[in-house]
Amino acid sequence: MNATKAKPQGSLLSYISGFLLSLLLTAAAYIAVTQHTFSGAALITIIIVLAILQVLVQLFFFLHLGSETRPRWKLIVLLFMLMILGLLVFGSLWIMQNLNYSMMSPEQMNVYMINQNSAGF
Repeated sequence: MNATKAKPQGSLLSYISGFLLSLLLTAAAYIAVTQHTFSGAALITIIIVLAILQVLVQLFFFLHLGSETRPRWKLIVLLFMLMILGLLVFGSLWIMQNLNYSMMSPEQMNVYMINQNSAGF
């Protein structure tokens, strides 16, 4: 039988730089929250941007997305996984919101309806 050797995915320098970038992004998020330099929507935006950068570092440095021979298939699998994850998260939130609405007491329902009418709906 002819055994094929798997080609190494990354070098030690690649792993170390990915690790250092991950530490840097994590520290930046931690400092942004604990130092209270930003607040409200700006802080949330910064945390989301840092989280997206962290995911990209993980994908490229550790999961080697884009360095394989057929990157299109791994990208399709990744996008499908993100779609399923989005369906699970947003579907669960939608179901919980509807359950919250359905489980209201009559007094809570009256307050909700009055608030909806005053909001112009």
